[in-house]
Amino acid sequence: MHRFFALLLLVTGLSVNAKPLPVEAFGLLPQSEQVKLSPSGNKFAFILHNEGNSYLGVKAVGKQGVDYVVSTDNQKFKMDWYVWANDETLLVSSNYPIDRRGMKYSESRLLKVDLNEPSDIRSVLKLREREHRPQFQDTIVDILPDEPDYILMALDLKVANQPDVYKVNLNSRLKRKLIQKGRSGIHSWLTDQQHRLRLGYGIDDTKVFFRLYDIDNKEWRRIWEYELFDNPDITPLGFGVDPNTLYIRSLHNGRYAIFTVDLAKADLPRKLVYADDNYDVEGALIYSKVSKDVIGVHHGEAANGKVFFDEKYARFQKALNKAIPDAYNNIMSLSADENRYILYTSNPTSPGTYYLGDRKAKGLDYILDEYPLLVEQPLSDKQKVVFKARDGLELEAYVTLPPSNVEAKKSALVIPHGGPMVRNYGGFDWFSQFFASRGYTVIEPNFRGSSGYGFEFEMASIQQWGGAMQHDLADAAFWLAEHYPIDKDKICILGASYGGYAAMQAAVTQQQPFKCAASFAGVSDLEHIVRKARRFTNYEVVKKQLGDDSDKLEQQSPINFAKQVNIPMLLIHGDKDRIVDVYHSREMFDELSDYDKEVEYLELENGNHYLEIEQNRMATLKAFEAFLSKHL
Repeated sequence: MHRFFALLLLVTGLSVNAKPLPVEAFGLLPQSEQVKLSPSGNKFAFILHNEGNSYLGVKAVGKQGVDYVVSTDNQKFKMDWYVWANDETLLVSSNYPIDRRGMKYSESRLLKVDLNEPSDIRSVLKLREREHRPQFQDTIVDILPDEPDYILMALDLKVANQPDVYKVNLNSRLKRKLIQKGRSGIHSWLTDQQHRLRLGYGIDDTKVFFRLYDIDNKEWRRIWEYELFDNPDITPLGFGVDPNTLYIRSLHNGRYAIFTVDLAKADLPRKLVYADDNYDVEGALIYSKVSKDVIGVHHGEAANGKVFFDEKYARFQKALNKAIPDAYNNIMSLSADENRYILYTSNPTSPGTYYLGDRKAKGLDYILDEYPLLVEQPLSDKQKVVFKARDGLELEAYVTLPPSNVEAKKSALVIPHGGPMVRNYGGFDWFSQFFASRGYTVIEPNFRGSSGYGFEFEMASIQQWGGAMQHDLADAAFWLAEHYPIDKDKICILGASYGGYAAMQAAVTQQQPFKCAASFAGVSDLEHIVRKARRFTNYEVVKKQLGDDSDKLEQQSPINFAKQVNIPMLLIHGDKDRIVDVYHSREMFDELSDYDKEVEYLELENGNHYLEIEQNRMATLKAFEAFLSKHL
């Protein structure tokens, strides 16, 4: 493999240092991400992080040099994602923190980068007089390959939270044509592979509903509806090349599976396409760039994270696996003719490397590393384990052990994930690897309420914060102490978002087995969450998810029981967090301080919910490390 792109390593100024690994090896933002080919395959773009700043770079294949066309310090705004609209145009989603009329939220905008005039970066939209200012100005419904100067966008320019669909001219900030008027409650629109608007879906209070456009009758009709959290979800994933074939995710034998729906028939019959008996299939569809049809689906529990329905693509994946054995090999991007491709590969000793592949030339050229300071360093792979909760329910978790070159401590960490209706997967994870590199044994449970294990399992989180899902975390700690060489009196719980809530709640109710608790961006006051939601459109959903019984919410909120905390606590929060307001950690710290509890608090300037500012990520890891060293 030819490393022709070593230039970027010089841009970052990074080099592999001697052991032990510095905090920077994990705390620096990944050197690179989102590597994508242009439609022709003659260029590729990527997001590069360096010294706290982020850049969108573009490189012509076979030529020297990189053009950096967008840059940000990640504080004024952040680049969330980008797409190639055509070979000369990039569209970039930018996210801005907003504080307007006492309301804190994020606002997204869509920037256009013309590679023929890269200095002329501007918003795709310019609002007209009296138009409503949408919070989300980056919702692309479809890229129109046959009309490279146009895209379809969903924008609530007339009625707030009721997006219409517009055909937007990329060469004029004001030219747009209304394609479809918004309908009450519809928040998402889907086109078929012929780029026609075909499906709208949304929510009315807590009822999810779908409207389908009948091509023959030229009418919209309501097809499905269900009550959120009461009934299993139906998720539209995309159309096949046949405009009457819609792929959906729906429940099958207790797990979410992939079906096709025949839209040509009035009763909308379904056909099972792929199911996993043990896990939900949670990923997006995979399309062929050539045939435009569905060829597979992303599935986190499958080898390489994908299941191919088309044998031709399955054979290509097998060839890649043979070329790079014992690794996670994922094709991230393809040219329109599927000759050139971007390959991302990782394994426990290489946390992420990008290559440019050429199928005709049978070549694979190195582009760049995701975490250059971790390349060829001893790291530990996650081990999937099964343990039993106190009521006999079997639960899965991932254990990360200290690497071979690190002296293992007798101490351990339980790290609950956020959400809570998400889940942990195997594979490289910088967060757990950081703690393992410090000698800690780490367990990350998929406690009840996690996604991935069926509807009933996931719904165990509804209005149950602090209940059985909290007990699962203590049971994971007890199991770990029984099966691994750790001291049962040296276990700490540490988490972010919902995981931060779980850490605070553990400090209130689970001082056995936990000897300390650390929270990043955690929720401390459920009543506050529900009360604040009244100002937003998802109020009914939040109320149904968390409950509206004030007495119960009070009992579930750790902020009301600071007096009961008798283990050390660390609280960390960004002051511009738009998901969980900094109020939660500030108030928890004040309550603990009033009772003279052992508590530390770090507030991150301009910090958001996802540690996307490098200096804040570094400060957080250093604070965690110091706290754990002191108390374990």
